[in-house]
Formats: sequence, structure tokens, C-alpha cells
Amino acid sequence: MLVFLVIIGVSFAVMASRLTGFVEEYLYQQRIRQNSLSLERLATTVAPLFQSAASDAVNETISQSAGEMGGRLIVVDQDGKIQFDSFSTLLGTRLQLREVTDVIAGSENSSWGVHTLQAGEEVADLIPSDSGSYISCCAARLIGTRGSLGALVYLFPISDLMDSLSAVERQLLVIFGIVAVAAMAAALVFSHILTRPIQSLSTAIQKMGGGDLSQRAPVQGSYEFRRLAENYNRMAEQLENLDQSRNQFVSNASHELKTPMTTMKILLENMLYDPNMPSDIRMEFLQDMNHEIDRLTHIVSDLLTLTKTDHKMEMHLEDMDLSECMQETVHSLQPMAESRNQTLQMKVSPGVRITADPNKVPQIIYNLVENALKYSNDGGRVQVGLSVRDKNAVITVRDNGVGISKDDQAHVFERFYRVDKARSRETGGTGLGLSIVSQFVKLHHGEITLESTPGKGSIFRVLLPLKQEGLAS
Repeated sequence: MLVFLVIIGVSFAVMASRLTGFVEEYLYQQRIRQNSLSLERLATTVAPLFQSAASDAVNETISQSAGEMGGRLIVVDQDGKIQFDSFSTLLGTRLQLREVTDVIAGSENSSWGVHTLQAGEEVADLIPSDSGSYISCCAARLIGTRGSLGALVYLFPISDLMDSLSAVERQLLVIFGIVAVAAMAAALVFSHILTRPIQSLSTAIQKMGGGDLSQRAPVQGSYEFRRLAENYNRMAEQLENLDQSRNQFVSNASHELKTPMTTMKILLENMLYDPNMPSDIRMEFLQDMNHEIDRLTHIVSDLLTLTKTDHKMEMHLEDMDLSECMQETVHSLQPMAESRNQTLQMKVSPGVRITADPNKVPQIIYNLVENALKYSNDGGRVQVGLSVRDKNAVITVRDNGVGISKDDQAHVFERFYRVDKARSRETGGTGLGLSIVSQFVKLHHGEITLESTPGKGSIFRVLLPLKQEGLAS
């Protein structure tokens, strides 16, 4: 702001100085030009009189003209000697002024200049002392039939002109001063208006830097500032959601890891403090501990998978046969279905090919089918299908299990979210399977949807593009 004000002040000062100089120069040139023209016309009248030695006529002419012009007229010959003087005080003396020399000895027909009435100046005695501080001298060549005869010199005070120029300069400076102050005041007001959104945004950023991610910047000001505030608020909201998600993730992960460890500790302490424990009970405890270790292994494995997806997991894209992949994956889950007396049906369109990561697509299918089997009752039915719709391959997993309520459907893809926590732990679920599916589908630029009715079952649909042009491998 200070730099801006300095620039304005300097600019106005330069403008005032230049404009004042232009006005002064213009007014001065106008005055000198008028006097020079008048003197040159008078010189054409005096020249023939001076050549014919008509002294009385010359004296009368210059005396009358000097009175009308308000100055002093002097006629000098080619040697610079004064022959006629309207004041009749310097006759016979030599007039040594630059303007006279320029006309007599030079090629100029006229010359003019400005002198100050100070002691030692050549013009100090040529004009009354009450004429002011400045005097102008104009000289015009007297040309006769035989050539140059001398010069007609006109001395006149210009203090009134200089005073007028000074008054104009003062007025211009006052005007420019007022304009400069008004401009600075307007700049202060508008800068405050313009910088207020930036100050508000800066305050919000400082508070967010201090750890308060709930801070939002007011959306105000011009279009650019509004866009900036909206983008900041969007970023702050994403950071807040990410922070909340991270905290929730850490809390859930800690809880999920703590539960099997606590169970194993209890089982192990019972074995340590009861050396006479029957072998069948000891074996049962060991089997339970092995089961809890498997749960820990699954949780850690799933956490590592999700962590990789959060950090832009590397994708190895290939042209793969999705139909064959589905048949192999679903077939690997047939034993699980048989152990629960469940029917696992499959209807797959042949020859469906996509560009995808062959290590991740099977996990999408496996997690969806396994989830359907786990949350279906014994003797239930799970139907798996693959079809083509528009330019997408559509994977459908349908079950007639417990279903998911409307409120829970919006959260099933969140990490560690379980619709029925007791049932999930009983079946060995980690609460991460569907979250992994969602992340893998997004990595393939696909889409996953859910339709469910409590008590009637659920339908998961995954759409994967048949061609994934532009995906980096």
C-alpha cells in the first residue's frame, strides 16, 4: 500500500511539474512572439527613416511606439553604438547585449532573451529599478537598401508575466495536490475494500495452520476473491474430512487390532496360570488363538492394501478376459458356499475383455462374493453375473441375505464400518473388504452401486470400462 501511494504521489508530482512547465513555456512564448512580431514590424518602419537620417522622424516614431508598447526602444548602428533612445540617456554609448550581437554580427534577423535586474548585469541601468526583477530584450535587424543598418532593440519588464506564471504554477500545484490527496484517500478506501477478503482469508489460513481445520473464509469481494475463498473453503473441507477420516481410521484400527490381542492374552494367561488344564481345553484355546492370529493377519493385510491405494497404488494394466477371471474367482469360493449349504449361481457372458490390473480385479470379485456369502443365511442363494452395457462391463452380485438399511447403505464402503458388528466378528470380517473394493473400482475409473432391502437381500453392481484409454500403467 505504501509503495502504491508513493507511486501515485511521484506520478502526480512529475505530472504537475511537467504540465506547469508546459503552461509556463506556452504563455512565455506567446508573449515573446507577440513582442517580436511587433518589433519586427516597427523595424521595417524605422529602417528607411534611419537610412535617410531623418532624426526627428526616428525619435518621434520610437518615442511614440515605446509609450504604446510599455518599454524602451533603442536604435544601434552596425558597431553597436546607440544612435536613438526613447529615454534619451544613452546616446553615443555602446550597447553590449547578446541579443544585439546576435543580430548585428550574426545571420539572425531577430533575437530575444530574459535578464534579471541585478547589480553587474548588462541591463541593470537600461530599465527603471521599479520595473521588477525580470526584463526581456528583443532585437530586430534594420535592413536598408544597402543591407544591414543596425538593430532596433526593445527592452521591457516582464515581472507581471513572471508573476502570472508563478500564480499559474501555484494554482496547478494546488490542484494537483488536491487531486493527489483525493487519489490517495480513494486508494486507501478501495485498498481496504479490496484487501479485506484477503485479510479474512489470511486469518482463516493462520487459524487452520494452528490446527483448527473447521475455519472457513467468508465468500465476499470481487469475482476473483470469491473464487479464491470458495476454493480455499473446498480445500479446507477436504482437509477436515481427511483429518476426521484419519482419526476415525486410527481409532477403528486400534480397536480392531486390540480386540484379538486382548482375546489371545486372556487365553494365554489361562494356559499359563493353569498348568493342569485338560489337554482338550488347551487345544481349544490354541485353536482360538490361531483363529485370532488369522484375524490379525487379515486386518494387517487389508490395512496395507488400503494404505497403498491412499498413496496412488501402482497400476499394471493389461488386456484381460474378465469372463474367465470371474469364473476362476467364483469357483474358488464354491467350498465356502458348500460348507454353509448355500447355492452359488453364476451367469457370465463369454469373451468380455477389459483393460485392467489382473491382480486387483479378482480381489474386487472375491470380496463382493465373499461378503454376500458371509451375510447370507445358511441355505441361502448368491447369484453372480457378468454382462455388457453400453461401453461398460457390469459385474452383479445378488444375495437373499439380511439386507442393509437405508441409513447404513451410505456408509458400507467406509473403513471398518459394519452393519452388524457382532455378526461381522463372528464371520471373521475386518470391515475393510468393501472399502478395498470401492478403492480398486475408483482406480479403474469405474463405479460401484448398492441396492438393498432389509430382510430381502442386497445387489452390488460394479461398472468397469471395456477400454481404459489414457490410464497410466
